[in-house]
Amino acid sequence: MNAITEFDVILRLALAFAAGAIIGLERSSRRQVAGLRTHILIALGSALLMLLSLWISQQSGEQGRGDPGRIAAQVVSGIGFLGAGAIIRLGNNIRGLTTAASLWLIAAVGLTLGAGMFLAAAVAEALSLTALMILGRMEKYIFPQERNKFLELSYKNSSPDTQRAQKILENFGIRVQSMDVNQGLGKGLPSKLRVLAWIPNDTNISKLAGALKKTGEVARIEIKEKF
Repeated sequence: MNAITEFDVILRLALAFAAGAIIGLERSSRRQVAGLRTHILIALGSALLMLLSLWISQQSGEQGRGDPGRIAAQVVSGIGFLGAGAIIRLGNNIRGLTTAASLWLIAAVGLTLGAGMFLAAAVAEALSLTALMILGRMEKYIFPQERNKFLELSYKNSSPDTQRAQKILENFGIRVQSMDVNQGLGKGLPSKLRVLAWIPNDTNISKLAGALKKTGEVARIEIKEKF
């Protein structure tokens, strides 16, 4: 194995920084909890630990005490804790799995760059960007009938009638995936109902809002994209 020079260290860490920034920017553009800085730090840390592993093996020489794969294996195991932090549960649905997978992927890219496998890292980076950006748009093109959205209903009281709201949504052809109630801290205080639902593209949002407000309970309606 060739000795790792200072130029190798700088080059590999710089490439890891760039690789983390590319994936991190894509995640930040979708407002994920793990964005630009998180991906950069994971890529840099993984590359640095791989360099350390190679350096230890190199310093061990013929004594055979250095195992380059030992620290790398711990990185793969440890990244699961960070990935778990990016996963959010909303009712019966899970968000953040794609971001957790991107954290795991960028750690692997960092390890690969730290080991000097530049071509493998570049191919993995390109394919991951394809999966995150291009395939996401293809899904919307292939399945244009429905949109996955968050509906946030602000109620005037602390005990919203969720069944009534769900029935109205179903009458508009909306399939409710989960409902999460954030009740007011005291009696009579306003509360919020957050709904994850599949909404057909031809849904008349103005009529939907009007039907919900006619109940006399709903004060405000917000519709947000699900990333």
